[in-house]
Amino acid sequence: MSPRRVKAAVAAETGGAIAPSKSQRAYELLHDRIVAGTYSPGYRLVLDAIGRELDMSVVPVREAIRRLEAEGLVTFERNIGAKVAEIDELQYHDTMEALSFAEGAAISLAAGLFSKSDLDEAREINERMRVSLAAFDPMQFTALNEAFHRRLSDVCPNDTVREIVDTCWKRVGRLRQSTFSFVPGRATASVDEHEAILGLIREGADPRRIELAVRAHRLATPDAFLHRTQPPQS
Repeated sequence: MSPRRVKAAVAAETGGAIAPSKSQRAYELLHDRIVAGTYSPGYRLVLDAIGRELDMSVVPVREAIRRLEAEGLVTFERNIGAKVAEIDELQYHDTMEALSFAEGAAISLAAGLFSKSDLDEAREINERMRVSLAAFDPMQFTALNEAFHRRLSDVCPNDTVREIVDTCWKRVGRLRQSTFSFVPGRATASVDEHEAILGLIREGADPRRIELAVRAHRLATPDAFLHRTQPPQS
């Protein structure tokens, strides 16, 4: 029987669900721990230990680490081995700064164009963020945060500005899927700032005022992150 038919037969026997490969299991475990902050930047990934935890050899673990390395989440150094990639603080700040300008412009250009449905949906997302604070999951919170921001910036009538916003979001995701795990105190403040931005839009505030509020909000998290990671001054 060909490999394809074997795969189809297994799928039929299991109701269409095929168990993930060992490499996929290792990848998912490491990926989730890295983006959740369980494995912090610089954390050394010991293949033997990971293999024992997952009850598998180092071969699928090595394959998983190669995938993570290609995604920029892991680095490999001679005589040291694999470790969680350090966050390039300058690149991260520059990208977030660019996003603050692009998103501020996008939302200010959309001022006056938001429908009741647009604002209701954005507020519903923000309320889900507020509820999630009780059992804080940095990955989930980050996904909701992006959904909130995109719900507002997608109303922008300027296609080019929207494309720039999208590019910046994707670049932020490649740099680090969540920084809220490093500055959890920013989560509550972020939800409150979202509510304030929605308030400005609902009351028909001057677009320039909305733009500045969005920019200040967008830069607050990277500023908090960079301040937290700076070594104490002697």
